Amino acid sequence: MKLPIFLDNHSTNPMDPRVLETMLPYFVEKFGNAASRNHAFGWAAEEAVENARKQIAKLIKADPKEIVFTSGGTESDNLAIKGVLEMYGEKGTHIITSSTEHRAVLDTVKALEGKGKATVTYLPVDKFGMVNPEDVRNAITEKTILISVMLANNEIGTINPVKEIGKIAKEKGVLFHCDATQAVGKIPVDVQEMGIDLMAFTAHKLYGPKGIGALYVRKKNPRVRIIAQMDGGGHERGMRSGTLPVPLIVGFGKACELCEQEMVQETARLIAMRDRLEASIMKALEETYLNGHPTSRLPGNLNISFAYVEGESLLMGMKDIALSSGSACTSATLEPSYVLRALGVGTELAHSSIRFGLGRFNTDDEIDYTIKKVIEIVTKLREMSPLYEMAKEGVDLKSVQWAAH
Repeated sequence: MKLPIFLDNHSTNPMDPRVLETMLPYFVEKFGNAASRNHAFGWAAEEAVENARKQIAKLIKADPKEIVFTSGGTESDNLAIKGVLEMYGEKGTHIITSSTEHRAVLDTVKALEGKGKATVTYLPVDKFGMVNPEDVRNAITEKTILISVMLANNEIGTINPVKEIGKIAKEKGVLFHCDATQAVGKIPVDVQEMGIDLMAFTAHKLYGPKGIGALYVRKKNPRVRIIAQMDGGGHERGMRSGTLPVPLIVGFGKACELCEQEMVQETARLIAMRDRLEASIMKALEETYLNGHPTSRLPGNLNISFAYVEGESLLMGMKDIALSSGSACTSATLEPSYVLRALGVGTELAHSSIRFGLGRFNTDDEIDYTIKKVIEIVTKLREMSPLYEMAKEGVDLKSVQWAAH
């Protein structure tokens, strides 16, 4: 076993060597521009792109013509939301989303709201981080043009009832956009069955290269049209201009093909490892709490709050394991995760949360090492905590009057 261990697979995945192998010829030998229609170099590049488009579409049960290449999930979310608003703005400017969406969605709708271009309804989630489809139904007005709800949450792994939301969107004639960046390649995704009209996803979250993503845009029942956000040569059926990065697209396609072939076995292996990690930690350490849905969650996701331990201190104590905490450094203050706060998790507990992200290349030995290390560091930090000591002695910490500085 080599250190450090990578358990931050929600931030990115290491690229599968089989993906790199497929990409290599397209850097030097087959270097043509896919838009060069009048010579063999261009034809070879175009053929490679169209083959990848088929591989990607197959993974999400779409038509290859419905795949629009972008630079990643963030651009796909932006293109979907802004593109729909500009296209259908005359019908209305009301957008429905959830309070736990990724920043790529939240910041986009907030920017539109700030400019007075859209009105936005932010739906709450339940204690597991799940959106209630009935809340979606009740929020729809005649001015609603878009519903944007993620498939799986990046922090807590909760999988939303997207199929039910898609059904409501269809009934009401409202377009449904889904940020599926964390889900595609990890769980089965079927855009037809789920009633999704636009869907953002990216290659580097499914063992492909960084810098390439896609937006699925439905072409019938209904035919979705969006206004391009980048002008240029009119590439990607006029939805996204820019020379296509052929090697990255080839890698994206190969990564999707591998996910499609190996998802069933991979899911079973990841769930077994994750459940062992969770059970071992929970058994050895009291006052540990699971964040997110206990069963309807991503196979590789585990988010735990360790009471009386500061998440950042825990990370510092485990420098040889790459993890992420439920806090994000924003300027000089340490803000607790907005996702955990939306579940009703208190500030202290939100600050004590750690996200474990397991992936394709993690081993049982790495999980054993992580279990041992987490137990050791949490125990050590709690021994140093006066609050933990007081709680152990039965002091109700909420009733304590702290002296002012």
